[in-house]
Amino acid sequence: MSTVTEAPVAPAAATERPPARGTRRRWTYFVLPIYSAGVVLYLLIPIAVMILYSFNQSRSHLPQVTFNWQGFTTQWYKEWNQVPGLTPAFFLSLRLGISATLISTVIGTLLALALVRYRFVGKGVGEQVLFLNIAAPEIVLGSSLLGFFITINLSTGFVTLLISHVMFSVAYVAITVRARLSVFDPMLEQAAQDLGATPWATFRKVTLPLIAPGIMAGALMAFALSIDDFVTSNFVSGNVLTFPLWVYGAVKVGIPPQVFVLGTFIFSVGVLIAIMTLVNQGRRARQLAKPAKPARAG
Repeated sequence: MSTVTEAPVAPAAATERPPARGTRRRWTYFVLPIYSAGVVLYLLIPIAVMILYSFNQSRSHLPQVTFNWQGFTTQWYKEWNQVPGLTPAFFLSLRLGISATLISTVIGTLLALALVRYRFVGKGVGEQVLFLNIAAPEIVLGSSLLGFFITINLSTGFVTLLISHVMFSVAYVAITVRARLSVFDPMLEQAAQDLGATPWATFRKVTLPLIAPGIMAGALMAFALSIDDFVTSNFVSGNVLTFPLWVYGAVKVGIPPQVFVLGTFIFSVGVLIAIMTLVNQGRRARQLAKPAKPARAG
């Protein structure tokens, strides 16, 4: 009785090698980089023009923004607060933006936590309202808010501006923080509580640091939306002038160069905050990536 031993047959997938790729790339490989570069340039060119022409001289009797290059000067940076009405409007916008950002960040973060962690009556309606708030045209929001304030006999001014800016900023903060919470591992909180941490200590030491990038992103978005809002503010501002409203009114007689100076300041502060956030996130990631030091034997 003879036995025949058959050699195992290697799978076809293991024996076949993928075809060698040529070094020459198709033209479609460059479509996405070129498109991305074009979008970035489209967004940055107006800002670069604003920064550049904030150093442009103006030889007219009433200094106005001109796009005819008349020489380099830092005069407008030294006289940034010499235009009547512009500086109060600028500081009013800053105060309004900071106040609206703080309030909407707290409310939006708590709302995101509620939508992700809990089930309650009206949860689906609340989610739809958030998206409708973002999708609704600003002219609809502004006119609706004005009608509401008139109905309750609330005088338009800083208070109505603050209420309006908080209203349209909360949705952006809530959606941004909710996206961060969707990838959050709840077992980290459970582990902290198993180790004896109270709910408040768990939130402060575990949850908050992990969702902080989402909160910061939502806060920056809320501030950007508030500082440059025009349509809604135009309906509910009353006799109060914000920075965008002042600039709109100045267009009729000519925009002073100090507007570009203040715009450059706002942009620079935003870039600085973004860089500080990225550096902080990178430092935190490196700390988490470091291996834990072994405990020494006593």
